[in-house]
Amino acid sequence: MNTLTTDLQALPVSGTLFQESDIAGTLAEQRRFFATNATKSLDFRITQLKKLKKAVADFEAPLMEALKKDLNKTGLEAFGTEIAIVNSEIDVAIKKLKSWANPKSVFTPFFHFPARSKIYNDPYGVVLIIGPWNYPFQLVISPLVGAIAAGNCAMLKPSELAPNVSALLATMIKQTFQSQYVAIFEGDVTVAHELLENKFDYIFFTGGTAVGKLIYQAAAKNLTPVTLELGGKSPCIVHKDANIKLSARRILWGKLLNAGQTCVAPDYVFVHRQIKHELIVAMKEELVNMLGENAEDSPYYCRIISDRHLKRLEGLLQCGNIIAGGRVNPATRYIEPTLLENVSHNDPIMQEEIFGPILPILDYENLDEVIQFITNRPKPLALYIFAESREVVNRVLEQTSSGSVGVNETVAQMSNANMPFGGVGDSGIGAYHGKYSFDTFSHKKSVMFRTTLIDPPLRYMPYKFGEKLLRMLTNYTLH
Repeated sequence: MNTLTTDLQALPVSGTLFQESDIAGTLAEQRRFFATNATKSLDFRITQLKKLKKAVADFEAPLMEALKKDLNKTGLEAFGTEIAIVNSEIDVAIKKLKSWANPKSVFTPFFHFPARSKIYNDPYGVVLIIGPWNYPFQLVISPLVGAIAAGNCAMLKPSELAPNVSALLATMIKQTFQSQYVAIFEGDVTVAHELLENKFDYIFFTGGTAVGKLIYQAAAKNLTPVTLELGGKSPCIVHKDANIKLSARRILWGKLLNAGQTCVAPDYVFVHRQIKHELIVAMKEELVNMLGENAEDSPYYCRIISDRHLKRLEGLLQCGNIIAGGRVNPATRYIEPTLLENVSHNDPIMQEEIFGPILPILDYENLDEVIQFITNRPKPLALYIFAESREVVNRVLEQTSSGSVGVNETVAQMSNANMPFGGVGDSGIGAYHGKYSFDTFSHKKSVMFRTTLIDPPLRYMPYKFGEKLLRMLTNYTLH
């Protein structure tokens, strides 16, 4: 999940809650602590994960309150999309860490006889995790779980746009861990800039594509490896054989979760011309079923994170024709769930990630034109296809590229810890969740062990056995 695509330079500068020396000093402390090898102990890692699990439980009530203040998240949505996911990640890591961390034996070609080969999982060292505002707790702590499980030290930067969650995170981390192991720095864009001026061993960033490029540039100066969890315009296709009522419900659920401020939310819908009217009718009914006649009165509907983002979304309402919703209340940063039609492919709303509760509905006659539209644009973080025909589903799967896909579903695919979550192309680099988080924060170190009891002379100069024998042996023994 990610924030709106915005340039780091464009973010407002508010109060800065750090001193430059704090970052450099903490980084030096963490490097010294990592050098003690304490974090490489599996028992140590499991202990820290259990401490984190207890901290999440201890801070659950104030966290729910903070999420309510920052995003108007209800109890169910706050727990389900923030706390429950983190708890699941911690539980899986504690249960499976020892098997994940075991060196993996791999085949050794006969040419190297006598030898054996293994792949070891080495922690990178000190990692930097920069989180977004849309899921401000989960998208900081979930990567931290992987960093701890892999044996790293970590420095965290939560988003200042969710100030209540940021403050709570700072308190929780400082009460749970020593800063030489896990540290957190609150503040605005100047803090992010200062962090990125330092050399880390790994950087994990969740945010928009434009900012992701800046992170990548900063990392490149030190050849620091990165994971970039970005976003993009995730398309949704509704074919003519789809279950219309179910499609409407699941699309709107994915779109309205967190008021559309979800990186894998359906960004726009392509519906087959034959069923477009029926889908729109079904969507209007579902809007009432979910949020009542007036969504502003619903206790289940979130608010836009800031005035700036609300104003941007208001501008997008000028595209096409509003067929449902469209009302805005700047005083509470409320924007009504909105359906649009007659949107042009060249309209601003089709050029940038919406990241709000506005859903353009376009129609199509031939599936090929939809596939071509999608493939001609940057690769999305997610793609959704609603269809009963396996042939149609397979065509979409085989002829498009995206970070993930939901078939007759939206958003839920990212919550399965048994699958990697990440983008491709403009939507991101790398993936995480479950074991994939452990792998992300681990360097795969190849090790070959050879005996000293015998030492076949074939490879040594002078080459007495000739090139022909060498070619024959390598052809049959290197695989």
